[in-house]
Amino acid sequence: MSVKDSLLYVVTVIIWGSTWIGIKFQLGTVDPMISVVYRFALSSVILLVFCKLRGLTLVFSFRDHVFMGLLGLLLFSVNYWLVYVAEVHLTSGLVAVLFSSIVFMNIANGAFFLGTPVERKMVLGAMVGIMGIGLIFMHEIESFDLTDKNLMGVAFGFTSVLLASLGNITSARNSRNNIPVIQANAFGMGYGALALTVLALILGKEFDFSMTLPYVTSLLYLAVFGSIIAFTSYLTLIRSLGADKASYSIMVVPVVALLISSFVEGYVWSFSAIAGLILVVGGNFLALHRPAAAV
Repeated sequence: MSVKDSLLYVVTVIIWGSTWIGIKFQLGTVDPMISVVYRFALSSVILLVFCKLRGLTLVFSFRDHVFMGLLGLLLFSVNYWLVYVAEVHLTSGLVAVLFSSIVFMNIANGAFFLGTPVERKMVLGAMVGIMGIGLIFMHEIESFDLTDKNLMGVAFGFTSVLLASLGNITSARNSRNNIPVIQANAFGMGYGALALTVLALILGKEFDFSMTLPYVTSLLYLAVFGSIIAFTSYLTLIRSLGADKASYSIMVVPVVALLISSFVEGYVWSFSAIAGLILVVGGNFLALHRPAAAV
């Protein structure tokens, strides 16, 4: 990867690896679906104001808006809510294992929808990485059983991953059609928040808000860093590397989260978790390393 891509990759995994701290302060008084609405609505407003101040074009065709709306629907709304719902039924570790499968989904969807070539080293790297994630969360995997509750959690989690993958492919398609990432995110997050608002009204959700310092500051962190900066970095990676390679960063996110947890919560690394960490890093190298050109 280039220096720019490497920087975007690091920014993505560090920010998303830390967002669980912010999400913890979002849970409680306000319904998770409503918190997601607030998060992406705020992100959209900030990005639109930024575009206006910087003189970036906000004029797009109806067709472009359709695909930016599709991006919002797939990546900035329902899939986020489904992650919250999945974690009601499953441990966060199992959800992380499910989400690591997005690499394979992006490879398959990229080939099917965009005609992206399937690279053998990318598939091998993804397989090694998923084995690593499995080792890291081995204890939680071993405790899994085929109850209705767990199967429902898997269904919600898998649906969320599928939607996110299709959102990644939509972003790649938008980039191919010269829709800038920042403006696509600005409109996409707004459309996503609007779609989730409609769903919340249908489901009879209460639009509560907590004026406590932890809730407001965590909302700002998630909106600015977790949404604007991280998603701009990630979707720029998709534009540069392709959806398959960029999605490997998502596999690294739970590893970064556990590294942070080691300092914040005293998480203790087991032998299997350390072995898993090595495999994730090794898979990352296999998937993204480009041999030096011969001279």
